[in-house]
Order: sequence, then structure tokens, then C-alpha cells
Amino acid sequence: MKKNVAIIWGGYSSEIVVSEKSMNGIYSFLDKDRYNVYKIKIDRKGWTANIEDKEYNVDKNDFSISFDSEKIKIDFAYITIHGTPGEDGRLQGYFDMLNIPYSSCDWMASAITFNKFVCNNFLKNFGLNVAKSVYLSRETKYNTENIAEALKFPIFIKPNTGGSSFATTKVKSIEKMQEAIDFAFSEASDVIIESFISGREVTCGCYKTTDHEVVFPITEVITKNEFFDYNAKYMGEVEEITPADLSPEITLQIQQLTSRIYDLVGAKGIIRADFIISGDTPYLLEVNTTPGMTATSFIPQQVKAAGLNITDVLSEIIECEYQKTQKSL
Repeated sequence: MKKNVAIIWGGYSSEIVVSEKSMNGIYSFLDKDRYNVYKIKIDRKGWTANIEDKEYNVDKNDFSISFDSEKIKIDFAYITIHGTPGEDGRLQGYFDMLNIPYSSCDWMASAITFNKFVCNNFLKNFGLNVAKSVYLSRETKYNTENIAEALKFPIFIKPNTGGSSFATTKVKSIEKMQEAIDFAFSEASDVIIESFISGREVTCGCYKTTDHEVVFPITEVITKNEFFDYNAKYMGEVEEITPADLSPEITLQIQQLTSRIYDLVGAKGIIRADFIISGDTPYLLEVNTTPGMTATSFIPQQVKAAGLNITDVLSEIIECEYQKTQKSL
């Protein structure tokens, strides 16, 4: 019998537009001969399933869909919400209580990795190199001159719990700092300010099952923009090279770091770790536990470069997590 797989998309942040692109990508990748696939949108308006171009309410008591006179029970949730509540652990906790397996990290790993400041400083304790940073909440009393003196220009100011480069600014002078901080606060309740590291930007994906580990070829990101901003990520203003033209030594180092990060945060499913290589030293930028999954996103590129089939990879992850949940019942 086919499993009922729901692709969960939407969210409560500006990243909903990116989530929709990933949902469509995942829908195209999943094996329809093996799974019944449903698209479920979660946003401030409600939880709805789209079936045959009609909207049906999702019962939050058991995450089922009332379709005409039928009740469709979901066997597996593929979460592709970039941002809250799908990337920060909230949905993961909900699915844990319902014993519904899902594609991404558990609630704790999701919460840690979603908070850039917490994640980077957590991993710094294990010897990973990260940029110097300052954390601000709405209640934080701060002095822009002191921050500028500590981090030196240029600096990056961005939402601490957000992604896709929304509300992110590269700041080169103190006159622009407050405006950039306010802009970041418009997207999230906390802000991270990081020192700039000059170098080559790369990203590496990884997933592990009970049977084996796969670390993908690395992608290098080259853009003429000030940084890898929204336009570079989603409007084509970038060159992406997979596999990256790196030495065997630095390639192995990045892949080993990605695998180690996977274990340190207790990841599940596919993650992606972003780095800046300065000289011969990799600096971790951030960890993505629900990476973009459009046809041209980094992970599908890397899967193809590894000689793998994205449909098989997603099926493997679904079956692995489903079996783990069945054994725990």
C-alpha cells in the first residue's frame, strides 16, 4: 500500500515565497508510483491541503485531511518551510507528539541551528572557526560605536532567526548601522551582527541514514553583488560551480567538517553547511536544516554531481525515518 506523504510548506515569515518554490521542487522529485503526495500549506490563515486544485482543512488533532467523505491519514511529513514554524523545531515537536515521522532534524537540533548566534557559538566550542559576532534582542541596550570598534567594517547585519538573506545588509560605515539594525528587526525579533570575512563562499550538503552516510560534492558561489543576497540566490545573479574547483585537501576538509557538524547538532535528513574559505581556513557561516529544494537549488545540483538520483535520495530518507518511527511505537 502506498504511504501518504505530505509536503509541508508556507510559514509565518517572508520566506514563504521560497518555501513554495521548494515545495514545487520536492513534489516534482517524489516517486508518485510509491507515494500518494499531498501539498499542505501552513500559514497565519490556517492549515489547508490542496487536492485536485481544491482546498481542504487539515485536522490539527491528528494531522489528517478530510477529503469529501474520506479521511486521509498522513504517514510522513516532508517539511520544507524555510523559517518558523518549520525550521525552528515547532512543527517537529508537534509531529513527535503524533508519532508522525518527518524529513528534517528533531525539535532540539532545529531550534539550535535556526538561531545563528547560538549555533555558531555552540560549534565554536568544538573547534570550528566562525566570524566574530554580536547578538541583539529588542531589549538589548547597545552602542553602535562600540560594536563597530569590536567587529570593524565592513560588517553584516541580519535577522538572527531568518534566512534567504531577507533584511540582510552589508554595512561599511557607522552612519548606516542603525538603519540596517532596524531593517533586520523588521523581519525577526533578534539580530546578529557579524564581522566580514573575505574569501571564497562554498556550501556542502550531507545526509545520513541507519545504513550509510553521503556527503555531497561542494558548490562554490560566485556573485558580482555585494554578497550572496536574495537576488543572487533566487534571481540568477550568481554563478554556481558544482563540484567546486578546490584542492583535494580543502575539499576533504569541508566535507569532513560538514559531516562532523551533522553529528554535533544531531541532524536528520538533508542539511547544508555554508562556509567562507579565507586563505586555507574554512569559516562556518550557518547550518541549513531545511535547505532549498528547487530544481536549481544547491542540494539537487550536488546530488546530480554525486551521480545520484534525487528521487532515490528522498525515498531513502522517507523510508529510513518511517522505519525508525515504526520501531519506536
